[in-house]
Amino acid sequence: MKAILAAASIVVSSLIASPVVAQEKTEIVTKGVNHLGLAVRDLKKTAAFFTKTLGWKEAGGRPDYPAIFVTDGSLFLTLWQVEDPATATPFDRRKNVGLHHLAITVNTLEDLDDLHAKFQKVDGVEIEFAPEFLGNGPTTHMMIREPSGVRLEFIVPGGKRRGQ
Repeated sequence: MKAILAAASIVVSSLIASPVVAQEKTEIVTKGVNHLGLAVRDLKKTAAFFTKTLGWKEAGGRPDYPAIFVTDGSLFLTLWQVEDPATATPFDRRKNVGLHHLAITVNTLEDLDDLHAKFQKVDGVEIEFAPEFLGNGPTTHMMIREPSGVRLEFIVPGGKRRGQ
Protein backbone atom coordinates (compact mmCIF):
# COMPACT_ATOMS: atom_id res chain seq x y z
CA MET A 1 0.00 0.00 0.00
CA LYS A 2 2.90 2.34 0.86
CA ALA A 3 4.38 1.71 -2.57
CA ILE A 4 1.09 2.64 -4.28
CA LEU A 5 0.80 5.86 -2.23
CA ALA A 6 4.42 6.75 -2.99
CA ALA A 7 3.86 6.19 -6.72
CA ALA A 8 0.65 8.25 -6.66
CA SER A 9 2.49 11.03 -4.84
CA ILE A 10 5.19 11.06 -7.53
CA VAL A 11 2.56 11.22 -10.31
CA VAL A 12 0.64 14.05 -8.59
CA SER A 13 3.88 15.96 -7.92
CA SER A 14 4.94 15.71 -11.55
CA LEU A 15 1.54 16.95 -12.73
CA ILE A 16 1.71 19.94 -10.40
CA ALA A 17 5.29 20.73 -11.41
CA SER A 18 4.53 20.75 -15.15
CA PRO A 19 0.85 21.37 -15.79
CA VAL A 20 -0.54 21.13 -19.30
CA VAL A 21 -1.79 24.61 -20.25
CA ALA A 22 -4.26 24.99 -23.08
CA GLN A 23 -3.33 27.64 -25.62
CA GLU A 24 -5.75 30.57 -25.44
CA LYS A 25 -6.72 32.58 -28.49
CA THR A 26 -5.26 36.07 -28.06
CA GLU A 27 -6.39 37.65 -31.34
CA ILE A 28 -8.85 40.53 -30.83
CA VAL A 29 -12.10 39.61 -32.54
CA THR A 30 -14.16 42.71 -31.70
CA LYS A 31 -14.25 45.80 -33.93
CA GLY A 32 -15.29 48.76 -31.77
CA VAL A 33 -18.71 50.07 -30.78
CA ASN A 34 -21.54 49.13 -33.13
CA HIS A 35 -24.13 51.29 -31.37
CA LEU A 36 -24.97 52.52 -27.92
CA GLY A 37 -28.43 52.33 -26.35
CA LEU A 38 -29.46 55.02 -23.88
CA ALA A 39 -32.57 54.90 -21.71
CA VAL A 40 -33.96 58.45 -21.61
CA ARG A 41 -36.62 60.26 -19.61
CA ASP A 42 -37.94 62.41 -22.50
CA LEU A 43 -37.49 60.72 -25.87
CA LYS A 44 -38.66 63.66 -27.99
CA LYS A 45 -36.49 66.24 -26.18
CA THR A 46 -33.43 64.00 -26.25
CA ALA A 47 -33.90 63.12 -29.93
CA ALA A 48 -34.34 66.85 -30.69
CA PHE A 49 -31.15 67.60 -28.76
CA PHE A 50 -29.18 65.25 -31.02
CA THR A 51 -30.91 66.20 -34.30
CA LYS A 52 -31.57 69.92 -33.89
CA THR A 53 -28.77 70.99 -31.53
CA LEU A 54 -26.01 68.69 -32.79
CA GLY A 55 -27.24 68.27 -36.38
CA TRP A 56 -27.40 64.47 -36.26
CA LYS A 57 -29.78 62.53 -38.52
CA GLU A 58 -32.71 60.44 -37.38
CA ALA A 59 -32.12 56.89 -38.63
CA GLY A 60 -35.37 55.14 -37.76
CA GLY A 61 -36.99 53.95 -34.60
CA ARG A 62 -39.51 51.67 -32.94
CA PRO A 63 -42.76 53.48 -32.13
CA ASP A 64 -44.05 50.44 -30.20
CA TYR A 65 -41.12 50.53 -27.72
CA PRO A 66 -40.82 53.63 -28.12
CA ALA A 67 -37.33 54.33 -29.47
CA ILE A 68 -35.66 56.75 -31.88
CA PHE A 69 -32.33 55.99 -33.56
CA VAL A 70 -29.89 58.85 -34.32
CA THR A 71 -26.46 59.06 -35.93
CA ASP A 72 -23.71 61.54 -36.73
CA GLY A 73 -22.45 59.25 -39.50
CA SER A 74 -19.90 57.58 -37.20
CA LEU A 75 -21.72 57.00 -33.93
CA PHE A 76 -25.16 55.36 -33.84
CA LEU A 77 -27.35 55.79 -30.76
CA THR A 78 -30.60 54.08 -29.87
CA LEU A 79 -32.64 56.31 -27.57
CA TRP A 80 -35.12 54.27 -25.54
CA GLN A 81 -37.99 55.91 -23.64
CA VAL A 82 -38.17 54.76 -20.00
CA GLU A 83 -41.50 53.23 -19.03
CA ASP A 84 -42.46 55.81 -16.40
CA PRO A 85 -40.46 59.05 -16.66
CA ALA A 86 -42.01 60.44 -13.45
CA THR A 87 -40.56 57.62 -11.34
CA ALA A 88 -37.33 57.02 -13.28
CA THR A 89 -34.27 57.18 -11.03
CA PRO A 90 -31.89 59.93 -12.13
CA PHE A 91 -28.37 58.75 -12.86
CA ASP A 92 -25.70 59.32 -10.22
CA ARG A 93 -22.22 58.66 -11.62
CA ARG A 94 -20.88 57.83 -8.15
CA LYS A 95 -23.66 55.43 -7.13
CA ASN A 96 -25.07 53.73 -10.25
CA VAL A 97 -23.46 50.94 -12.19
CA GLY A 98 -23.53 51.57 -15.92
CA LEU A 99 -22.72 54.39 -18.27
CA HIS A 100 -20.68 57.09 -16.49
CA HIS A 101 -20.68 59.34 -19.56
CA LEU A 102 -20.46 59.18 -23.34
CA ALA A 103 -17.49 61.05 -24.85
CA ILE A 104 -18.05 62.46 -28.34
CA THR A 105 -15.15 63.77 -30.43
CA VAL A 106 -15.45 67.32 -31.75
CA ASN A 107 -13.41 68.50 -34.75
CA THR A 108 -12.01 71.83 -33.53
CA LEU A 109 -11.83 74.11 -30.52
CA GLU A 110 -14.00 76.60 -32.40
CA ASP A 111 -16.65 73.89 -32.83
CA LEU A 112 -16.40 73.10 -29.11
CA ASP A 113 -16.88 76.79 -28.26
CA ASP A 114 -19.85 76.97 -30.64
CA LEU A 115 -21.43 73.94 -28.95
CA HIS A 116 -20.89 75.48 -25.54
CA ALA A 117 -22.67 78.68 -26.65
CA LYS A 118 -25.49 76.63 -28.20
CA PHE A 119 -25.93 74.46 -25.09
CA GLN A 120 -26.41 77.58 -22.95
CA LYS A 121 -29.57 78.31 -24.96
CA VAL A 122 -31.08 74.78 -25.02
CA ASP A 123 -33.85 74.18 -22.51
CA GLY A 124 -33.02 71.27 -20.22
CA VAL A 125 -29.27 71.14 -20.91
CA GLU A 126 -27.13 71.38 -17.77
CA ILE A 127 -23.51 72.39 -18.35
CA GLU A 128 -21.29 70.73 -15.73
CA PHE A 129 -18.23 72.63 -16.93
CA ALA A 130 -17.28 74.81 -19.88
CA PRO A 131 -14.44 73.91 -22.28
CA GLU A 132 -11.22 73.35 -20.34
CA PHE A 133 -8.07 71.25 -20.46
CA LEU A 134 -8.42 67.57 -19.68
CA GLY A 135 -5.84 67.28 -16.89
CA ASN A 136 -2.82 69.33 -17.97
CA GLY A 137 -3.94 69.38 -21.63
CA PRO A 138 -3.56 69.82 -24.47
CA THR A 139 -6.80 67.86 -24.98
CA THR A 140 -9.79 70.12 -24.30
CA HIS A 141 -13.24 69.00 -23.20
CA MET A 142 -16.52 70.00 -21.60
CA MET A 143 -19.23 68.02 -19.83
CA ILE A 144 -23.00 68.44 -19.99
CA ARG A 145 -26.21 66.61 -19.22
CA GLU A 146 -28.65 66.52 -22.11
CA PRO A 147 -32.41 67.10 -21.44
CA SER A 148 -32.99 63.55 -20.11
CA GLY A 149 -29.97 63.76 -17.80
CA VAL A 150 -27.51 61.57 -19.75
CA ARG A 151 -23.97 62.81 -19.13
CA LEU A 152 -22.12 63.74 -22.35
CA GLU A 153 -18.53 64.82 -22.78
CA PHE A 154 -17.47 66.75 -25.89
CA ILE A 155 -13.74 66.48 -26.51
CA VAL A 156 -11.11 67.86 -28.90
CA PRO A 157 -8.12 65.48 -28.67
CA GLY A 158 -4.80 67.32 -28.62
CA GLY A 159 -6.47 70.73 -28.94
CA LYS A 160 -5.14 73.78 -27.11
CA ARG A 161 -7.12 76.65 -25.66
CA ARG A 162 -6.38 79.95 -27.36
CA GLY A 163 -3.76 82.02 -25.57
CA GLN A 164 -2.09 79.01 -23.96
